[in-house]
Amino acid sequence: MINQNEPFYLPYRIRRIASYLFLCPAIFLLMNSRALYGQETFIPKPAKLITTFPIVLFTGGVTIVRARLGDFPDTLNFVLDTGSGGISLDSATAVRLGLHPSASEQQLLGIAGISQAKFLYNQVLRLPGLTVDSLNFHVSDYDILTSVYGEKIDGIIGHSFFSRYIVEINYDSLRVSVYSQGSFRYPRSAYQLRPVIPSIPIIATETDDAKKVLARYFFDTGAGLCALFSNDFINDSSLLNRKKKFYLTQAQGLGGKATMRLTVIDELKLGPFHFHKVPVYLFDDLYGITSYPNLCGVIGNDILRRFNVILNYDRRLICLTPNSHYHDLFDYSYTGMSIYRENGAIRVGDVMDGSPAEKAGIRVDDVLLAINNSFNGNMQLYKNLLQNTGDKLKIIVSRDGQLMTFNLQVKSIR
Repeated sequence: MINQNEPFYLPYRIRRIASYLFLCPAIFLLMNSRALYGQETFIPKPAKLITTFPIVLFTGGVTIVRARLGDFPDTLNFVLDTGSGGISLDSATAVRLGLHPSASEQQLLGIAGISQAKFLYNQVLRLPGLTVDSLNFHVSDYDILTSVYGEKIDGIIGHSFFSRYIVEINYDSLRVSVYSQGSFRYPRSAYQLRPVIPSIPIIATETDDAKKVLARYFFDTGAGLCALFSNDFINDSSLLNRKKKFYLTQAQGLGGKATMRLTVIDELKLGPFHFHKVPVYLFDDLYGITSYPNLCGVIGNDILRRFNVILNYDRRLICLTPNSHYHDLFDYSYTGMSIYRENGAIRVGDVMDGSPAEKAGIRVDDVLLAINNSFNGNMQLYKNLLQNTGDKLKIIVSRDGQLMTFNLQVKSIR
């Protein structure tokens, strides 16, 4: 029975607790001190916009920024490359500027070879509106990249830069914005990736062809392609349909050229975003750049440029917002030849066996003078013309001092 005349009309246990807390207020405060102090949260300062500057987009989505080194007046071309674990300068540029790199024990690894690294220590990079100091540039030979793009490539900007700032790459406006580290308001429509970033961001991506496969890849804005898979991964995963058609081609990177196969997979998924009929390159990873099975390849900038990208290495965060290029058609063209600029001339560097270029009669070392009566010598224009699937092109070359004309039809790999 409950005595309703008691001063507290409470069940026995609650009355005991109330009495205990009434007699022991110090214990009550002590018990709740963790909750009280938990209300104090330390937050970083808001990120501040430092600068914004233009970028130039080359074929395949390779992104170029212009900057100066130290007190040298010359403006240099750098590739903005999340696939680089540091920052680098072309060896010919170093010679032209009178710089003398120091030897080191480190080695540089690329798709086509390994080279011994030399360094320029404690250098300063001057971007528009931003000076970045205390940078250690490794020095590499980027002559192959200069030949491929037809413009001088003086270096590559990678992890040494991205790790210090929040960097927004807007492929709609072709501008980069650089912010100080701190709390940042991301676009509400953005999808957030949570990469692992030892030095190069690593993301998980699902692909689908003969079967669905989830694997890890480098997130590489410096790769002018959609995707690059190692043959070890392809063989072990059985990703590809057995009836898949392959086309021999050449790709270029650190160390030189590498022969690869080109094909199309049914689907590539990046977070919630699905891309269908995606061109991919397959290569023998002879130098272990992917360290398979830890990584299976590269997701390149012909996929990534379809988003406006925010890179926050400090928070291990990449934000993707689909942009106006999201629905751009993929490049399914195949000619079987590659062109390079050498000593002011545009030459045919490679011709694959059985390719449209070989069947048309084009040979290695032919000097390319015109495509469809365009004699302006613009490498980017010529590459764009060679990407028009199904087009019949008139190719004019010089061979052993003689002008020759060939008709080449651009094939589709789809």
